Amino acid sequence: MSVRPLSLLLLVLAGCRRGEDSSTLLADARQRLAARDGKLTSYALAGTAREAGQTMDFQFAYRAPRKMLGTLGTPAVRAFAWDGEHLFERDDVAKKFRTYEGGLGPGERAGVLTALFAPFAPEGFRVPLLPGQGVSARRTQHPQGPEAVELTVKPAGTDVEVTYVLRWPAMDFLGKRTRSGGDTAELRVEEEHCEQALGLCVPRRLTQWGGGQQVAETSLSRVELNPALPAETFSLSAPGGYDVETKTLAALGGR
Repeated sequence: MSVRPLSLLLLVLAGCRRGEDSSTLLADARQRLAARDGKLTSYALAGTAREAGQTMDFQFAYRAPRKMLGTLGTPAVRAFAWDGEHLFERDDVAKKFRTYEGGLGPGERAGVLTALFAPFAPEGFRVPLLPGQGVSARRTQHPQGPEAVELTVKPAGTDVEVTYVLRWPAMDFLGKRTRSGGDTAELRVEEEHCEQALGLCVPRRLTQWGGGQQVAETSLSRVELNPALPAETFSLSAPGGYDVETKTLAALGGR
């Protein structure tokens, strides 16, 4: 019986394949993430978020490229929509309707929209946004894998480290760990919704952990992947009796 060289044995134990280094694995992972992103062009969600003893129902719809609708409450008491050119806000409690136009460049506008709509879309529906540098990759194992890959982002000049755990080779989101100094947080996928026709899975229930305790949970009661969402889905109108105003998008943060 032949004896394996120690170096090869260590690679096997570490979960690496012979001849594969971190940069090769990372390049492969980026390609697979792009392919996965192209499969999921629209989705519609409904669910409940629980944190600090509070519960909020929400709904979210997305259609590429960057059309979004998010509503809070059941029945909806607040809604935000972006139709690709205008941002709409409807507040059913205050009976106010606002339309936001212009005021920001493409980069700033993208930042505002991401901050506004990201809370509506759980991790795992859009692929992680990986910077061009400061990213490493390694193979690992996961109970929901069994094969998985970890992509770790470490921005230069900070003590922050974010690690995404993704099923290999489909690149389904399985979890995320965040470290900042001595603080750690973890997001875990507890249940999934899978569609064989698309060859992918998305989270149906996620839990957030910190200090060894669960601190939040998101549960989805409705998951539709690639539904037909007409353009009018993302354009809100003012109900009768609402105060109506138009503002610049730059004023969003100080309304």
